[in-house]
Amino acid sequence: MHTPSRAPGFWPLALFFAAFVLFMYGPMLVIVVLSLQGPDGGLTFPMRGWSWHWFTKLAEGLGVVDIGAALRRSLGLGLVVMVLTVVFSVLAGLAFRKRLWGGNTLFFVVVASLIMPSIIVSLGIGLEFRLVDVVLKSLLPALGWQDMADTYNTSLGLYTSALGAHLTWTLPFGLLIMFAIFNRFNPAYEEAARDLGATPWQTFRHVVLPLIAPSVVGIGMFGFTLSWDEIARTSQAIGDVNTLPLELQGLTTTVTTPAIYALGTVTMVVSFAVMGLTVGLSRWLAGRQRARQQAA
Repeated sequence: MHTPSRAPGFWPLALFFAAFVLFMYGPMLVIVVLSLQGPDGGLTFPMRGWSWHWFTKLAEGLGVVDIGAALRRSLGLGLVVMVLTVVFSVLAGLAFRKRLWGGNTLFFVVVASLIMPSIIVSLGIGLEFRLVDVVLKSLLPALGWQDMADTYNTSLGLYTSALGAHLTWTLPFGLLIMFAIFNRFNPAYEEAARDLGATPWQTFRHVVLPLIAPSVVGIGMFGFTLSWDEIARTSQAIGDVNTLPLELQGLTTTVTTPAIYALGTVTMVVSFAVMGLTVGLSRWLAGRQRARQQAA
């Protein structure tokens, strides 16, 4: 059987693609490998044994840094950002299906945060909340709430300023995805549901949502992973606590053992686990949707 020959440019392009994949995933592989060294391991090659020693050390803590608390903060913030990103993106996508007064301006305002330097966004949000602190500290005594003013510290926090900073990063992606989905959405399905007597809520719940569900899951993945890895937009807007990426960044200048690689491996595993679950759930929803269409 004759095998067709490759095009002249196939092998150069294949080698370029292989080099790109190695460049992208090679550093991750190096971090994982170095995190599996024995007790005498260092920060560079050659390897000195194989063990889970540095993961055990990581579980015990790295100096004064509470890795477990930072992990819980990052997970909690990531989940809240994921939920809010999904809800706001879907609602915005539905709203933009109709002609809105000032819709173009609103769209550019939302997307503009993608082109703003992340550190500037973080500084701006931190400054805004510090101004809120100044106003509240002067307003509370004037209202007769002196005790509250004495105990008040700051409005900067994980689920206030840091949450807002992360949403400035995740919402534009979610909105752009929903625009792409609804641009391809066939309104005939909704018209058929209305002809059968479905209310707007029933139409959305039983027709629209099942059709867009795989994409909604993808938006949730974007929301969580972008929040999970975010450093710059969090640095000036989180207050007196740190997320796991911020702790990891700080430890790079103080920790001189492979424990720092073990922490990097843990964060990477969480990201890949979320992406794997998302892909699996999206495929399951897509298969369920095809089965319903075939049954109908």
